[in-house]
Amino acid sequence: MEQIAMRVSKTSIIANTLLALAKLAAGILASSEAMVSDAVHSASDVFSTFVVIIGIKLAGKKADKEHPYGHERMECVAAILLSAVLAVTGAGIGFSGLRKIAGGSVSDMAVPGRLAVAAAILSIAVKEWMFWYTRGNAKKVNSGALMADAWHHRSDSLSSVGALIGIIGARMGFPLMDPLASVIICLFIFQAAYEIFKDAVDKMVDKSCDEETQQKIRTLVQRQQGVMRVDSLQTREFGNKIYVDLEIAADGHLSLNESHEIAENVHDEIEKAFPQIKHIMIHVNPYINRKMVYALLGEVDKSDLEEVYGMIQDFVAKRKKGP
Repeated sequence: MEQIAMRVSKTSIIANTLLALAKLAAGILASSEAMVSDAVHSASDVFSTFVVIIGIKLAGKKADKEHPYGHERMECVAAILLSAVLAVTGAGIGFSGLRKIAGGSVSDMAVPGRLAVAAAILSIAVKEWMFWYTRGNAKKVNSGALMADAWHHRSDSLSSVGALIGIIGARMGFPLMDPLASVIICLFIFQAAYEIFKDAVDKMVDKSCDEETQQKIRTLVQRQQGVMRVDSLQTREFGNKIYVDLEIAADGHLSLNESHEIAENVHDEIEKAFPQIKHIMIHVNPYINRKMVYALLGEVDKSDLEEVYGMIQDFVAKRKKGP
């Protein structure tokens, strides 16, 4: 995981540095204030990527005496910091647009040259590629910090879209399009920042994993030899990892070694099928058939009595055989 994250982060740093310099030069040469601002935004992405590197490095540290469960949540801290940077970036873009609209200064803007248009198109293409590249790798290694960095690339792409609209609008005689586009883009960036923040906080407060994953775990456990029922399944997200607390029912006449063997097999099969699961705690309960209990309490339908009678006979037979 760490190797993939480092490779993606190095690519991001190189691409953002070159892109920021290119946009800054284009903005100055083409007299485009929007492009200069966009260059500053790209430069901020370099800082964000360093935050990702630090977060992933800390999250990858092995468990120690003071942190016996590991350091995975440090990645959540990095994602929260990135969401804050993203929100500040969005606020800056939105505030700048509102200030231009309210101040009536749009008519004083210089008409940008064609070089600014070309730079904006290049920026959109590069940042969209970086978004999909980073997003794909973030999903592959289940990294919240890397996903946050991906959305930072998307915010830069949206910023460049706003710059392009503003530049074209200014060249066509509609300078108001630039600040209006900035305000709309600000809302999209706020939405991305909120989603990143919410996901990171959920992982820090032991939120259970999604229902689909829980159902897959339950189905896998029920297929294992010796498991007669899943009594309880609880999960919690710990950074980019999952912890599982599981209770299964097995034949109560089995020896301790046999019950342990069933639990060990279930443990190994879960970890093999779900690499994101870091730790599993399994408790084995003696199997009790609920229909038999209801029959003893006189709460079973007459149609089930024959089935219950057969169960009781099997139970008595096993008791006679002994362990």
